[in-house]
Amino acid sequence: MGTIIEVESHKEVQIPAIKMRIDFGEIFGILRSRAQITTHYSPESLHQQPEIAVVNFPPRQITPLHSEVLVLGAPNEEGEIILMGPDKPLTT
Repeated sequence: MGTIIEVESHKEVQIPAIKMRIDFGEIFGILRSRAQITTHYSPESLHQQPEIAVVNFPPRQITPLHSEVLVLGAPNEEGEIILMGPDKPLTT
Protein backbone atom coordinates (compact mmCIF):
# COMPACT_ATOMS: atom_id res chain seq x y z
CA MET A 1 0.00 0.00 0.00
CA GLY A 2 1.33 3.41 -0.93
CA THR A 3 0.20 7.01 -1.33
CA ILE A 4 0.16 8.69 -4.73
CA ILE A 5 2.28 11.80 -4.23
CA GLU A 6 2.78 13.04 -7.80
CA VAL A 7 0.51 12.48 -10.76
CA GLU A 8 0.27 13.88 -14.28
CA SER A 9 -1.15 13.08 -17.69
CA HIS A 10 1.12 10.97 -19.88
CA LYS A 11 0.81 12.82 -23.17
CA GLU A 12 3.65 11.13 -25.06
CA VAL A 13 1.56 8.04 -25.91
CA GLN A 14 -1.27 7.17 -28.33
CA ILE A 15 -3.57 5.76 -25.64
CA PRO A 16 -4.16 8.26 -22.80
CA ALA A 17 -2.50 7.31 -19.54
CA ILE A 18 -1.57 8.73 -16.15
CA LYS A 19 1.96 8.79 -14.69
CA MET A 20 2.26 8.42 -10.92
CA ARG A 21 4.93 8.51 -8.24
CA ILE A 22 3.82 6.46 -5.27
CA ASP A 23 5.35 6.64 -1.80
CA PHE A 24 5.64 3.20 -0.18
CA GLY A 25 7.47 4.40 2.92
CA GLU A 26 10.85 3.41 4.27
CA ILE A 27 11.01 -0.13 2.88
CA PHE A 28 10.36 0.55 -0.83
CA GLY A 29 10.59 4.36 -1.08
CA ILE A 30 9.05 6.31 -3.95
CA LEU A 31 8.38 4.33 -7.13
CA ARG A 32 6.91 5.18 -10.53
CA SER A 33 3.95 3.70 -12.37
CA ARG A 34 1.84 4.37 -15.44
CA ALA A 35 -1.77 3.30 -15.98
CA GLN A 36 -4.39 3.67 -18.71
CA ILE A 37 -7.12 4.81 -16.34
CA THR A 38 -8.15 8.20 -17.75
CA THR A 39 -11.79 7.18 -18.29
CA HIS A 40 -12.55 7.31 -14.56
CA TYR A 41 -9.61 9.25 -13.11
CA SER A 42 -7.91 12.60 -13.59
CA PRO A 43 -4.52 13.50 -12.14
CA GLU A 44 -6.25 15.79 -9.64
CA SER A 45 -8.55 13.01 -8.39
CA LEU A 46 -5.62 10.67 -7.64
CA HIS A 47 -3.28 13.05 -5.82
CA GLN A 48 -2.68 11.92 -2.19
CA GLN A 49 -4.87 8.82 -2.66
CA PRO A 50 -3.84 5.50 -1.14
CA GLU A 51 -3.26 2.77 -3.71
CA ILE A 52 -2.58 -0.95 -3.70
CA ALA A 53 0.29 -2.04 -5.95
CA VAL A 54 2.62 -4.95 -6.65
CA VAL A 55 6.15 -3.78 -5.86
CA ASN A 56 8.25 -6.90 -6.47
CA PHE A 57 7.92 -7.11 -10.28
CA PRO A 58 10.99 -6.11 -12.28
CA PRO A 59 10.77 -2.60 -13.81
CA ARG A 60 9.27 -2.46 -17.31
CA GLN A 61 9.88 -0.03 -20.13
CA ILE A 62 6.44 1.19 -21.16
CA THR A 63 6.87 3.83 -23.86
CA PRO A 64 9.50 6.33 -22.66
CA LEU A 65 8.53 5.72 -19.02
CA HIS A 66 9.91 2.98 -16.80
CA SER A 67 7.16 1.51 -14.65
CA GLU A 68 8.51 0.19 -11.35
CA VAL A 69 5.24 -0.97 -9.76
CA LEU A 70 1.91 -2.32 -10.98
CA VAL A 71 -1.12 -0.54 -9.54
CA LEU A 72 -4.03 -2.93 -9.06
CA GLY A 73 -7.44 -2.56 -10.62
CA ALA A 74 -10.25 -4.58 -12.12
CA PRO A 75 -12.36 -4.05 -15.25
CA ASN A 76 -15.97 -2.94 -15.01
CA GLU A 77 -18.68 -4.18 -17.41
CA GLU A 78 -17.34 -1.91 -20.18
CA GLY A 79 -13.77 -3.19 -19.68
CA GLU A 80 -12.59 0.09 -18.12
CA ILE A 81 -10.19 -0.26 -15.20
CA ILE A 82 -11.32 0.71 -11.70
CA LEU A 83 -8.46 1.01 -9.19
CA MET A 84 -8.40 -1.04 -6.01
CA GLY A 85 -7.73 0.84 -2.82
CA PRO A 86 -9.19 1.62 0.58
CA ASP A 87 -12.24 3.84 0.77
CA LYS A 88 -10.99 5.58 3.93
CA PRO A 89 -7.63 7.27 4.70
CA LEU A 90 -4.93 5.12 6.29
CA THR A 91 -2.47 5.94 9.03
CA THR A 92 1.07 4.61 8.98
